[in-house]
Amino acid sequence: MDPAPDRTGDDVLARYRQPGQRVLDKVIHHLDEHCAAFIALSPFATLATASPDGRPDVSPRGGDPGFVRVLDGSRLALPDRQGNNRVDSLRNLAANPRAALMFFVPGIDETLRVYGTTTMAAPDALGIDLTEFGRAPLSVLLLHVERAYFQCSKSVMRSGLWDPDRRVDRSVFPPFSQVLRDHCRDDTIPDEATLRAGLALEL
Repeated sequence: MDPAPDRTGDDVLARYRQPGQRVLDKVIHHLDEHCAAFIALSPFATLATASPDGRPDVSPRGGDPGFVRVLDGSRLALPDRQGNNRVDSLRNLAANPRAALMFFVPGIDETLRVYGTTTMAAPDALGIDLTEFGRAPLSVLLLHVERAYFQCSKSVMRSGLWDPDRRVDRSVFPPFSQVLRDHCRDDTIPDEATLRAGLALEL
């Protein structure tokens, strides 16, 4: 069978109806009390950036609920913790400061998207204690909010993301240590217990 013919972007977009007015009206240009409350509950977010030539990157960020701080209605502070030192996101933002964050709260099906431009700061520049798990961050990313809106629950509901009955048993996928050994072709990578203990941060 011949592959489907290429479609232009306009051809594909023509299949979709225009969004309703409420979908447009829900976009705000600051962080209101609902955004702030949601971020205070969130232990996990994804950070989206792009290189100067448009190559995208998305990176997970996590910590105790509220690890991302709402400084005021127009600014967020995202601590950057010690990791593998690739710093792909920070390298992107140093050249192209536009970024997006998506916040998740376990048990709540809606998500929150926040868009803006960023600046980088030293961990003590804000005059607030950002220590977590006994460690100060290496730097802090300030996001100056341009747009924010809540995403409806459909995707999370379809995925059953918070449904305990749909959790995958860890045994169905190889241990991360084995995945790394195979990807890196390196049998000296530590065992799973060492990785979980955070003793191999360069991975």
